[in-house]
Amino acid sequence: MAIYDVFNGDADGICALLQLRNAQPADSQLITGVKRDIKLLDRVQVSAGDELNVFDISFDKNRHGVEAALAAGASVFYVDHHFAGDIPKHPKLTTHINLSADVCTSLLINGQLKGQFAEWALVGAFGDNLKNSAKSLAKTLKLSEQQLIALEHLGIYINYNGYGSSVEDLHFAPDQLYRCMSRYSNPLDFMDDDKNTFQHLEQGYQEDMDAAAHIEPEFSNDNVAVFLFPDQPWARRVSGVYGNDLANQFPQRGHAVVTAKPNGNYLVSVRAPLSNKTGADELCRSFASGGGRAAAAGINDLPVAQLGDFIDRFNQFYSAK
Repeated sequence: MAIYDVFNGDADGICALLQLRNAQPADSQLITGVKRDIKLLDRVQVSAGDELNVFDISFDKNRHGVEAALAAGASVFYVDHHFAGDIPKHPKLTTHINLSADVCTSLLINGQLKGQFAEWALVGAFGDNLKNSAKSLAKTLKLSEQQLIALEHLGIYINYNGYGSSVEDLHFAPDQLYRCMSRYSNPLDFMDDDKNTFQHLEQGYQEDMDAAAHIEPEFSNDNVAVFLFPDQPWARRVSGVYGNDLANQFPQRGHAVVTAKPNGNYLVSVRAPLSNKTGADELCRSFASGGGRAAAAGINDLPVAQLGDFIDRFNQFYSAK
């Protein structure tokens, strides 16, 4: 029997798996990639009796892979908070899917494990920019203010590391970063013990965010702001976390970070207003290659000719909310 752990390469996916494997150690094969690489089940070939654990990627985008795994006789454990579509009933399929804008996969796993490794859940929630949910969970733990800030920073840095058009854009491949952290049941111990990894993430984040701060918006009003980033590794790395930062600074406004791609098209990262965390997935799914969740979504390959249409629809969408 083979065990496969399939997870999004961002903070939420990594921290969800860290919790599970701290609670249930196993010699598993890791399947992951950059944050936008979500059709991960296409990479897995399972056999009867195999175990497939999936975290933080859309069920709808991986429906064929789930069905193929079940048909082969494997069991599937699926935890996520993105658009799922219809979920089939099958004796070997277990799902914990919640589309609420205030939950993430790490928080769902934390609930399943009854808070055994809640500090890692905090890191995942902070990485997904769910500050209020993270702080609510933190109230149940004995953490100093300094420790809580450190966990928030770690979540942001891990999430930042997941963005890029390929693994080569990243500071650490997500499976490599997972392995670095998997030796620790508490993220505070990881930060204290593996200072080189943490400081590498921190320095990269700070440098890229400084570069992003010099970009003026392509379009902005009271409802939305759109930023155009160049086709550069730093821009691809920072696109998601910069959108989160803007959302926190201007909670009444929607934000889109549009990054040029080598093929001439655009990668789009959308954040709904924090005051109205709805509709980002609906807006992005109206474009080919779009998807995500209500508060945060994206378009993987927006043709140049559709940029003006996207900006118009983005503005209209949140003007009407």
